[in-house]
Amino acid sequence: MNFNNILSVFTPKDVKFFPLLKEISAIMVKASTHLHDLVANAEKEQRPEICKLIKQEETAGDKMSAHILKELNSTFITPFDREDINELADKIEEVIDIIHRASQKILLYSPNQFTPFAVRMTELIHKGALEVQGAVEGLKYIKKSDDVFRKHYEEIKRIEEEADGVYEKGITDLFQNETNIIELVKLKEIIQELEKAVNRVNTTGKVLKSIFVKYV
Repeated sequence: MNFNNILSVFTPKDVKFFPLLKEISAIMVKASTHLHDLVANAEKEQRPEICKLIKQEETAGDKMSAHILKELNSTFITPFDREDINELADKIEEVIDIIHRASQKILLYSPNQFTPFAVRMTELIHKGALEVQGAVEGLKYIKKSDDVFRKHYEEIKRIEEEADGVYEKGITDLFQNETNIIELVKLKEIIQELEKAVNRVNTTGKVLKSIFVKYV
């Protein structure tokens, strides 16, 4: 056992990172909720206001990520590797950023309507965000509830696989049925951005899985 490991046994670990990670994951869930509302429920005239809400969450996510990094730099003993904490916070922030970018494309392109495939993609983004949130909330008890934690990251992977199919069908449907070339281009760009968000959620799930493998 090296000096750092010996020291960690006798030095209390700073557990403030659990609530901080929970907070940034909650921001991600809020952003994903707004994104789903934007695509599934909003009229055109409501889109700018919902995009403002997403922007607020994106700003909050940036601030929380910076706060976590600051705390990491000033904390001696963390509950698990500071590199893992930093990477997890970064990946969650990236999900929030891509959600924001998708909302900005929607605002800029202003498509007439969304396909059911785009709506389903936002549902999957939200479901994935909830799974990440559940896993983050379980980090504090990871050794006591490893089965529950494992189910979260396995479900994140399943969601990503479903999203791949939805994306492929969505692109195929656009080229087969959308006769307005301008609308086709708009909707294609938007659904591609939604796919990136799902992929980033899955990347976050991989970080959670690596933490699980390391500490359980």
